[in-house]
Amino acid sequence: MLDQTEGYTTEDGRKIGGVVMEMKNITLRFGGVVAIQDISFDVREGEIRAIIGPNGAGKSSMLNVISGFYNPQEGEVWYKGEKRPQMKPYQVAQQGIARTFQNIALFEGMSVLDNVMTGRIRQMKSGLFSQSFWKGKAEREEVENRAFVERIIDFLEIQHIRKTPVGRLPYGLKKRVELARALAAEPSILLLDEPMAGMNVEEKEDMSRFVLDVNDEFGTTIVLIEHDMGVVMDLSDRVVVMDYGKKIGDGTPDEVRSNQAVIDAYLGVAHD
Repeated sequence: MLDQTEGYTTEDGRKIGGVVMEMKNITLRFGGVVAIQDISFDVREGEIRAIIGPNGAGKSSMLNVISGFYNPQEGEVWYKGEKRPQMKPYQVAQQGIARTFQNIALFEGMSVLDNVMTGRIRQMKSGLFSQSFWKGKAEREEVENRAFVERIIDFLEIQHIRKTPVGRLPYGLKKRVELARALAAEPSILLLDEPMAGMNVEEKEDMSRFVLDVNDEFGTTIVLIEHDMGVVMDLSDRVVVMDYGKKIGDGTPDEVRSNQAVIDAYLGVAHD
């Protein structure tokens, strides 16, 4: 049993902190359909925590519970040691939780730079009046926010497209821009909903590298949904497995690989 506060050290020497988020007995229903049934797991500070399972397992629904898009009928979400009340997505974002989406949600007519700047809204404190005249605090905020955004753009190696309208970009770069926008919010927890879906091998390798770099350089805790098992096993510190709305496995990648319930339900290897 992992200690709630002391954390653990990974095989590659990374220090993982104590529990930062807990999902306790979460049940989510849509009418008579149970999307999530009595699921509990935790997320630790600084780790990459994967959620996997077949299509329809309830993975995105769980991410929507974490990000405030859905409020479960039963169970509790605990964040930084406190029970979280029902919240709207913008309130969850104010707590330092950002996300990307399974279907890209960018402003197609705006440039890459302007799209990434929208991720800084939470850091913009000056009022409408001072912003209209772009003086004093508003001007300082704008300069500071642009400097931070330029750092993210450099980090994700998209300098060459910074002024390009997003609608003209190929799919893989759009995914990277969406990641940049989420990082612009300076999240303590980053939720990634199938960040590599639809990518070719080279694009997946690039995105995997960026996910690891975000975790390493910014210390960002990452909760990841992904169907590519090679990616999941390479990136993740721990994996929770869902099937038909239930949790059927939870542990390290090696533990999940050898869990017969996971093998039968998801990995498709026959029982000996």
